[in-house]
Amino acid sequence: MSRKCDICGKGVISGVQYSHSHRQSKRKWAPNIKRVKAIVSGTPKTIHVCTRCLRSGKVQRAI
Repeated sequence: MSRKCDICGKGVISGVQYSHSHRQSKRKWAPNIKRVKAIVSGTPKTIHVCTRCLRSGKVQRAI
């Protein structure tokens, strides 16, 4: 499964995580992606969508 939203393009972000003693380790932050059946240009299609796009109503779900 892709780790990118098909609607807004949100994807994985990499960075550095610090402990309390300032030791650094590389890590990734992944968005909450769901596989959803939605209406895309008039036809139902399965797409990968982040939960923020689902909640804000940018996606019309196909039931």
